[in-house]
Parts: sequence; C-alpha cells; structure tokens
Amino acid sequence: MTTTKSKVVYSPVFTDGAEFRIPTFKLLKQDGSLYKSAKAPDLDKEKALRIYRAMITTRILDERMLAAQRQGRLSFYMQCTGEEAAVIGSAAALDDNDMIMAQYREQGALAYRGFSIDEFMNQLFGNELDYGKGRQMPVHYGSKKLNYMTISSPLATQIPQATGYAYGQKMAGDGHCTITYFGEGAASEGDFHAALNMAAVHRVPVIFLCRNNGYAISTPAAEQFAADGVAPRAYGYKMDVIRVDGNDILAMYEATRAARAMAVEHNRPVLIEAMSYRLAAHSSSDDPSGYRSKDEEAVWREKDPILRMRLWLESKKWWSEEDEKQLQENMRREVLETMKRAQKRPPPPLETLVSDVYDEVPPMLAEQFEKLKAHIRRYPDEYPKSAEHAKGGA
Repeated sequence: MTTTKSKVVYSPVFTDGAEFRIPTFKLLKQDGSLYKSAKAPDLDKEKALRIYRAMITTRILDERMLAAQRQGRLSFYMQCTGEEAAVIGSAAALDDNDMIMAQYREQGALAYRGFSIDEFMNQLFGNELDYGKGRQMPVHYGSKKLNYMTISSPLATQIPQATGYAYGQKMAGDGHCTITYFGEGAASEGDFHAALNMAAVHRVPVIFLCRNNGYAISTPAAEQFAADGVAPRAYGYKMDVIRVDGNDILAMYEATRAARAMAVEHNRPVLIEAMSYRLAAHSSSDDPSGYRSKDEEAVWREKDPILRMRLWLESKKWWSEEDEKQLQENMRREVLETMKRAQKRPPPPLETLVSDVYDEVPPMLAEQFEKLKAHIRRYPDEYPKSAEHAKGGA
C-alpha cells in the first residue's frame, strides 16, 4: 500500500527521476554583489559581523592547528577550510537554544555560538580543563551550555540521533529544532536513510544539512552516486528539500532560516544540500594530491566564501581594510598565546579514567585502577604525565 493514490496506466512505464532537476539557490556573487532579482536576508550589522568574525576565527584556528599537528604538538586535526559559509551561515540562522549535532568539520558553528579559543585548545590538547577529560580525539568538541552535542568518530551516527532528539523537542513543544551536519559520503550510510524515513513518518523538527564538498575522503562524488547529488533522495521520503550554493553566506543563512521555520512551526523535516568544496585535506592524515589536481583546487580558491562575504560587508560600509588587518593580527596572536597556555596545563587527573560511568566506582573497576597506578609507579619514565597522579597507595 502507498500513502497516496497513484495514476493507473495500462502499459509498462518506468521513470528514473531525471525529470526532477533541483535548482541551486544563490544570492551573492563572488564580487560581493547580489544577483539580479536577488534579495538579501534581513541581516543587521551586528549579526553580520558576528558571522564574519566566526569565519575568520575558524580559518585562522585551522591554519595554526594544522601547523601544530605537523610540528608534533597534536596527534590529529581536521579543517573546515572552504566550507565556512555552509557551516556558519546555517548556524547563524538558528536559535541559540536549537541543538547542533555535528560530524567533525563544524567548529565554525561552535565559534559562532561563543566557544572560546581557550575551550578549543583545551579539547585539542586533552588537558585538565577539557570537557571530555582527554577521552576524545582532537576536534571532537562538545558543549552542553551551547547546545552542541559532543562529536563521535563513527560516521553518520549523529543523523538518526538528531531525528530522535528532534522527536523529543516535538513532544516538549518548546519551539526548538535540531540541525545535523554530515558530508555526502556519510549520506551513503544506512543511518542517513533510516533517519530521514523516521523524521518524515513522525514529522519531527529536524534539519538535515549535507555538506556536499565533492569528496568522501578520496572518492569523488561521481563515483559515490549516479543520481543528481544527495538532494533528490528527499523525494523518496516525501521531505522538503533545497539545494544551496554552500559558499554563499547569505543564501545559506536564508535557506536555513526558512527551513527552521518549516521545522519548528509545522514539524516538517527538511534536507539542505550545501554545494561546496573541501579546500584542505580530508584530515591531517590525508594527502589530496593523490586524487585531485592543483588546477581543480585553484578554481575553488577563487570562490573563497570568506572573501565573498568580506566584499559584501565592504559594499555595505560595515568593514574596512583596517578592520581586517586588526582582526587578523589579534586573532593570530590570541590563537598562538592560548595554544601555549593549553599545552602547559596538566592532563586530567588519573582518577577520571573510572569516573562518570557509575554513581560509585564498583570494586572490580577500583581494583583495576589500583593495578594501573602500581604499574605507572613502577615505570614512571614511561608515563611522565601520569606519574605524579599515581603516587601514594600500595
């Protein structure tokens, strides 16, 4: 049985969906001017500058921390470079009480919501002030106060979790929604399809935002799916969908603002496909020269989303060359100084290895912990950061 009445035919009729051509929503040209007939969203100066500062913060943080990884200070890092508009533009269109469930390239959303450079660094270095107590890889951020669910490494698990969380928001009736970010590679996981089907059937206030950046690590989009991107999949679940120029900050903001209204006011889940490009490597462990050309990258560098927004701000007389120079200098200084402080902080106390799971540490776990401390005391030179915590006891 289907949920709608279908037309009856008397000879075989096959369709492949080619008749559905999804347009790409754009507002802002690369030179900072609006397209003809395009109307800029209602974005005041204060919010526009908040967005731009978050974009610059993310770009500089990414540059500096990748360099730190290359110097051996960090074990791992992932950049948002080239995708700042898709992430920050959409996050800015939300209410700060809406839940964000990210993949691993959405540090810009945290920067926009006010996550400090100190908080970024504490997580990256896993020191005693890290909210995750050193249990996560670098870039696996989380913030309860900013409604940003802690990132987990398994690909696409956040997508069905977002549907479930949004179902709870619907039941609570507080007027909030959930947005979940993922790449087009994650959209090939079963979690994606289960999440969209559940969201459509139960009509929950969730926004699925796919960052289609062209590559699932080294696999180009053309080798991932034969269809016209990810957006047409929404039709299979009778879900509203929009495709957006992911490097256009104004279009991303407006599309997400409209999607949020549909989700919150009518409990209609929405799929947004943001067409962008990952200018950086997939991670610090990746070398993109093995699967794409420098010429291809150069074409997309000309479409830099940060430059596009800067030119728009300048056209509005909201930004200047001097403002840019001062922001860049101040941010680079803050990132470097904060990194040095974070590196010097000690690791989380050894006892945190067995906390946060049980109300009281069970005897078996306590016994294992004592054995661990004895082992560290026996070989202190092998565990220099933990030796001080392991002193005392049998």
